[in-house]
Amino acid sequence: MFHVVSGLIALYVIWRFVLPLPWQRPGKVALAGVLLLVAEHHLVTRTFFGTMSSPEVPATVLLVLGWAFGTLILLAVLLLLRDVLGWLARPLSRRVSDTLFGSGGLRWVLAVTSAVLAGVGVWQAVRVPEVRTVEIELPGLPTALDGFTVVQLTDLHASRLLQRPWMEAVVARTNALSPDLTLVTGDLVDGTPEARADDVRPLAHLQARHGVFAIPGNHEYYAEYQGWMAAFERLGLRMLPNAHVVLPVGDSTLVVAGVTDPVAARFGLPEPDIGAALAGVPETDTVILMSHRPVGADAYAQAGADLQLSGHTHGGQVLGLHLATQLANEGYVSGLYRVGAMQLYVSNGAGLWNGFPIRLGRPSEITRLVLRSMSAGE
Repeated sequence: MFHVVSGLIALYVIWRFVLPLPWQRPGKVALAGVLLLVAEHHLVTRTFFGTMSSPEVPATVLLVLGWAFGTLILLAVLLLLRDVLGWLARPLSRRVSDTLFGSGGLRWVLAVTSAVLAGVGVWQAVRVPEVRTVEIELPGLPTALDGFTVVQLTDLHASRLLQRPWMEAVVARTNALSPDLTLVTGDLVDGTPEARADDVRPLAHLQARHGVFAIPGNHEYYAEYQGWMAAFERLGLRMLPNAHVVLPVGDSTLVVAGVTDPVAARFGLPEPDIGAALAGVPETDTVILMSHRPVGADAYAQAGADLQLSGHTHGGQVLGLHLATQLANEGYVSGLYRVGAMQLYVSNGAGLWNGFPIRLGRPSEITRLVLRSMSAGE
């Protein structure tokens, strides 16, 4: 389906940008061919250089392909916006509509704008993320846990694009926060344990006073799930697939739980099971739940989670286009939400899939969460 959609986008750009060009036919055919190759480059790399989630080609190639694909997507959006505005203006004045929205000069302005924005977006996508600090009030949180700090890492997507030096920088920035707890909410990798062994090695250096815990995201299932679960444990990440742990913090306790990802069903592996994850947890305990996707938050709130930490959306990656991501994730895309009595935080993520390495207006993040106590009646 992905390849069909990207092909249709290319055809739209060919129709609205290439065909009106005052060029000879060979030039138009050549440009149209390039655009189709850019649109379907995922199919090419998947077939000859690895997998859809992890093409094993040099980082420079991934950057160039990401820029070209991003340019194509942004140009399609701008052309569509131009066409819609021109159509709306036509009843008022056809001449004005044709002059403002039908000129060849405007097409080139949109093309150059798309290329520049895509370049900025690629740079934003691969830079080391900044720290975003969020204070979260939780009813019933023991006063002893007031000020407790949790660092959430999600969507690291170690790959040929985001390699060991980038991961080392993320780990160093995380550890510099001296967190009480570090939670990794899925999509740590793209590729097999053998291919990514060196890139994920810095995760062994993550440090937190009360431990480092993690869950799988959908991308862990695409390449040797069981191998990755064992590899993460060897790196010192305690995995919590449909499980929980009780952490003693002073005279209080904090429950950290996790669920698997819904894509597990495609591989005959355990699907998310909040009942199993919270089995035996007293209702009075404060529960932090890791769920890679924000979907299902209503059920998790009803099951007794006080704070759900999720990723998966990458914040939508591009401002405006994030609305589509929001629709696909039950209205949750970025930031803090209240779901019943539960708080839900959806991180933009530290990294992203190398097949669309663009961020515009939806920056990456390392999330520092500060828990605050409040009375249940507030």
